[in-house]
Amino acid sequence: MIGIPLGLITANAVEWVFHKHVLHNLGRNRDSFWSFHWHDHHRQVRKNGFLDEDYREPPWNWNAQTKEVAALVAGAAAVTPLMPVAPFYVGTLYYCAWNYYRVHRKSHLDPGWAREHLPWHYDHHMGSNPDANWCVTRPWFDYIMGTREPMENRAIA
Repeated sequence: MIGIPLGLITANAVEWVFHKHVLHNLGRNRDSFWSFHWHDHHRQVRKNGFLDEDYREPPWNWNAQTKEVAALVAGAAAVTPLMPVAPFYVGTLYYCAWNYYRVHRKSHLDPGWAREHLPWHYDHHMGSNPDANWCVTRPWFDYIMGTREPMENRAIA
C-alpha cells in the first residue's frame, strides 16, 4: 500500500518536470511535437480568459487535447510492466493520469471553477510569469521546488 502515496508523489513530480522541461522548454520550438502546448494551448487560454476551445472537440481530433491524451496514455503504458511487482503504485499512476486529464479539461472549460479549485494553474496561464506554477492537479512540487508564484489580485467572477 506504500505504492499509493509514492504514486501520488511521483505523478506530481512528473507533472512538474514534464510541464517545465518538455512542454515549455521543448514546446517553444515550433518544430517540436510538443509545440502544441506553448503555441496552441497557451495562446488560446490567454486569448480567451483561460478557456481552451480544443477541449470542446472530441478527443480523437488531432489537436492539443489529443496530444495531451496521447502523452498520458504513453506514460501509462510505460509503467505497465511494473504492475506485477507494484500494483498499487501503477494503479495510482493510472488514476493520476486520468485525474490530470479530467481536472485539466474541466479547468479550461470552466475558468471560474479553475480560479476557485486550481488557483496555481490559473496563475500559471493568467499571471505575469508563465515560467512558474508548473503543477496542475496539486501544487506540491511547485512548493517543493520554489516555483509557486501566487498571482496578485486574482479576479473572482
